[in-house]
Amino acid sequence: MRDVLGELESRREAARQGGGRKRTQAQHARGKLTARERLDVLLDGGSFEEFDMFVEHRCTDFGMDRSRYSGDGVVTGWGTINGRPVYIFAKDFTVFGGSLSEAHAEKIQKVQDMALRNRTPIIGLFDAGGARIQEGVAALGGYAEIFQRNVLASGVIPQISVIMGPCAGGDVYSPAMTDFIFMVRDTSYMFVTGPDVVKTVTNETVTAEELGGASVHSTKSSVADGAFDNDVEALMEMRRLFNYLPLSNTSDLPEIECHDAGDRVEDALDTLIPDSANVPYDIKELILKVADEGDFFEIQAAHAQNIVTGFGRMGGRTVGFVANQPMVLAGVLDANASRKAARFVRFCDCFNIPIVTFVDVPGFLPGTAQEYGGLIKHGAKLLFAYAEATVPKVTVITRKAFGGAYDVMASKHLRGDINYAWPSAQIAVMGARGAVEIIYRKDLDDPEKIAEHTKAYEAQFLSPFVAAERGYVDDVIMPHSTRRRVARALRLLRTKELSNPWKKHDNIPL
Repeated sequence: MRDVLGELESRREAARQGGGRKRTQAQHARGKLTARERLDVLLDGGSFEEFDMFVEHRCTDFGMDRSRYSGDGVVTGWGTINGRPVYIFAKDFTVFGGSLSEAHAEKIQKVQDMALRNRTPIIGLFDAGGARIQEGVAALGGYAEIFQRNVLASGVIPQISVIMGPCAGGDVYSPAMTDFIFMVRDTSYMFVTGPDVVKTVTNETVTAEELGGASVHSTKSSVADGAFDNDVEALMEMRRLFNYLPLSNTSDLPEIECHDAGDRVEDALDTLIPDSANVPYDIKELILKVADEGDFFEIQAAHAQNIVTGFGRMGGRTVGFVANQPMVLAGVLDANASRKAARFVRFCDCFNIPIVTFVDVPGFLPGTAQEYGGLIKHGAKLLFAYAEATVPKVTVITRKAFGGAYDVMASKHLRGDINYAWPSAQIAVMGARGAVEIIYRKDLDDPEKIAEHTKAYEAQFLSPFVAAERGYVDDVIMPHSTRRRVARALRLLRTKELSNPWKKHDNIPL
């Protein structure tokens, strides 16, 4: 018996070594942790239980039968984050560059199946060189099996991908179908075809970082939801994000003990809005003052900064915040902002996370670039997302709510549950000056008359009380009472029940 136990321990130790000390040192030299070191940071200490530690590939071509490693380039299993269960897979770059074989894929598929069956989130840590070319179509089939499971799990359990090294070819599509993608600056990149192929096909000379680095995907392409400076920071932030997420679409929202009074008054909010309607202010200040203890996890912070999305808590329970940002493009809605917010709203609706929307929007961005870029359909994505959402929706109009953008931003007409306005709110088809110049075109040469018409238009149409008289806002509230009013509204809506007509699935304007 002692010999058997000794063999077990020696096999385990060999598997833990991955590709060996030399390759581990090379991994560290690149500023990266190994797969197992990453799991030690991400998961609660001693909670990780590994599956399929001894699996090896079955390929015999190209001399592969003489090169085998236990685990076959991916570590899979489950553990806990702050006591809550999560399934995990971490690609091991020290073994065959983390490349995907048939056996490697089967390991991932197993934890995907278990996560879906047990309605538990799954996190994937990517650091790999794509498909293992020695296995040909068997590797491609493995990818497709993983993709199919990503789709089946979508909207059922949260799926998070963390890109911590190379991620190319077929490897990129699994993260693309998960709920969130995060990257590590300078050491991770994602692209369908690498720099060499790009050079051959298009004659463009580009580096891996320029083609698909963290800065590209977190700012320009919006593929990534965030980027961090190193492995440890990325993994610690994933622990923080995980705390906001329910385990599945049928699980209760995570709730923590709240020491921040729900009726807290924030007098500073009474002076947040500048006297001039054309002067910007930072909407994040409002979010931080309303959320429990000023805690806010922003999603896609570097992309489409004219709209802010992210998670906070109210009364200890997770809430999704969406807010126009007057500091960037005056908070206008464009194609990128619409897509960004629509995806976030749909995620919240999938997992029954209430949505709080702060509105200060002058409209949709005009111009040929936006129209040629499909602003109509992209704007419709956000409209569609809010309209289909059945979760509690609380909206606060702080200043401008003009034109179709007023409708889109969680208005009462899109089944907004509680809609408030500050006394500074302006709700109209357009700004007073623009409206007057159209209505009183004959007086354009008389500045005094235009000023008089503008003042009259503001009094008659821009006041929040006009909307309140029609019931389009439920109340005009003092800014300093925003936290109290929103917190009470969310408590009221905890038992909300609303369903859409039966359908196989909707046809969002993609």
